[in-house]
Amino acid sequence: MVPDPVPLQVAAELFPNGISRYAVGGLLVGLGAAVIYVGTGISAGASTFLESTLSYVSGQSRFQRYVASRDWRLVFTLGIVLGAAVYAVVYQGGAWTTDVSWWRLLVGGVFVGVGTRVGKGCTSGHGVCGVGSASKTSIAGVLAFLLTAIVTAQIVAALGVTP
Repeated sequence: MVPDPVPLQVAAELFPNGISRYAVGGLLVGLGAAVIYVGTGISAGASTFLESTLSYVSGQSRFQRYVASRDWRLVFTLGIVLGAAVYAVVYQGGAWTTDVSWWRLLVGGVFVGVGTRVGKGCTSGHGVCGVGSASKTSIAGVLAFLLTAIVTAQIVAALGVTP
């Protein structure tokens, strides 16, 4: 039986470089989250790791609750950044670059940071760990994150904003 060519064409348009890199990336993210959960009993959400890193430079009580576990969290956060850097050098032949202005990256990062606190977590914690453990709160959160992101992206594109 010959597969229907329409889904294959759609897949080729959505993934012009193939799907294997996304599958391998997803497996590595899932493996990392599982290792952290098995080793610590803590879900691997990136916003919590960032918050624990701030305990080194801030005396606010909200950041101090992570002091006991901040060292391994800092190593994990550095691993995320270094892992991306190693991938860029090894597989892309150099550092990752973008045409997006530095100030837009900064403003976008601030919005993401505020959003993760307002949303009680980030898409990595809710999406990978929360949905993976069938948390109704995380499933609802991820749906809200995605729908809001899709609508926002469509509005920004309709307004003609470019990098």
